[in-house]
Amino acid sequence: MAGRLRHFLQFADFDHIELAWVFERSRIIKDRFKRYQPYQPLADRTLAMVFEKASTRTRVSFEAGMYQLGGSVIHITTGDSQLGRAEPIEDTARVISRMVDIVMIRTYEQAKLERFAAHSRVPVINGLTNEYHPCQILADIFTFIEHRGPIAGRTVAWIGDANNMAYTWLQAAQRLGFRLHVSTPPGYALDASLAQAGEHLQFFSDPMEAARSADLVTTDVWTSMGYEAENEARAKAFADWQVDAEMMQAAKRDAVFMHCLPAHRGEEVTSQVIDGSQSVVWDEAENRLHVQKALMEYLVLEKNVG
Repeated sequence: MAGRLRHFLQFADFDHIELAWVFERSRIIKDRFKRYQPYQPLADRTLAMVFEKASTRTRVSFEAGMYQLGGSVIHITTGDSQLGRAEPIEDTARVISRMVDIVMIRTYEQAKLERFAAHSRVPVINGLTNEYHPCQILADIFTFIEHRGPIAGRTVAWIGDANNMAYTWLQAAQRLGFRLHVSTPPGYALDASLAQAGEHLQFFSDPMEAARSADLVTTDVWTSMGYEAENEARAKAFADWQVDAEMMQAAKRDAVFMHCLPAHRGEEVTSQVIDGSQSVVWDEAENRLHVQKALMEYLVLEKNVG
């Protein structure tokens, strides 16, 4: 709604109408990009990128995207700012948001991101937290739409760790009306307090059954950032949760495979799958650029799509 400060801290922050708008704008913006047609609606606007967790794709996609929209970018880490010197996050938010037009934060706790947003005068985007990764799921769903059409009524199979990607897929299933099949190893299940998706969610102890008849099969690394000490234990626990050719054959014939990257071939996915004909991971990675441009356009220009 125009005139109201909006943030994108988790996928559920947008309703299905807003999400449809972002996907359509992503399509238009990407088409212009592919035809080398300049589009700079955010000229003279500034994006501050705050990184407490390092990233390749998040930094490149947001930075390149803001420049392509005509704006400028400031890159901030805990090492070169007061964030690493015990300044209250509320004070940092009050100051930064008086100097820029939009902020992207990639950090650990969702609570820290929410505290920043509560004291910000400009829109705040979640570039990743321990709990959610909404920009990645925006890109994933846009990629599915490009390849297979609307996702409503389809089935997505999540194979592996119950991490921030899995919880964001849950929110997306609720918002966009598709089914989510989740299969995780014993001891790595979804938190019941966060996994409230009702009819949109089904659990499977057998990953092959979760993938059966799915339109999209997706996974992530067995050990997320911050859990490296568990590498050995996770390698044993997740051994049967590898997406391989047999698992993709259990899915629909035209099913696609996605991975948010970086991938560990031979662990959560085989080379045959990620480099095979059903894989759309490279389109998926590129589409971070385009959906985030559409997202920033929507938040900064306060588009009214209701």
